[in-house]
Amino acid sequence: MAESWKTRLSRWTFNWFPAYRSTGARIEYIAADWQEIRIRLPLNWRTRNYVGTIFGGSMYAALDPIYMIMLIKLLGARYEVWDKAATIRFRRPGRSSLHATFRLDGVELEAIRAGVAQAGKSERQYTVDLTDEVGEVCASCEKLLSIRSRQATTRA
Repeated sequence: MAESWKTRLSRWTFNWFPAYRSTGARIEYIAADWQEIRIRLPLNWRTRNYVGTIFGGSMYAALDPIYMIMLIKLLGARYEVWDKAATIRFRRPGRSSLHATFRLDGVELEAIRAGVAQAGKSERQYTVDLTDEVGEVCASCEKLLSIRSRQATTRA
């Protein structure tokens, strides 16, 4: 699916947002329906570590907010989405630009809605890989997200 003008504007805005911009990564594509996002993390002077490969902190920071933002956009204002936990496993050094693709489908969204309707909340785990130019996995990140209905949340 192609980008819409609205998702293209979101991509540009996100790439200029200081917290994400400082990771060194760039969002390259946001599907018009927000069900797919692709990012690129280049090896350059801003992302290079002491030994000349991509800094692990840049790898994690590039991946960190994407699934949460996708779910916020896809589920809408009736749901609250938060990161709960994350792990990253570095498999090999990033010696070139790295890429990651994030995908969520309608079946997953319906499972989340059903879980929230039944239990008041849902926890979902997602895995995303950062791959190099030849498709080898350099890092795998698991994200655990907590989703609940806004009506179910109480504020002190």
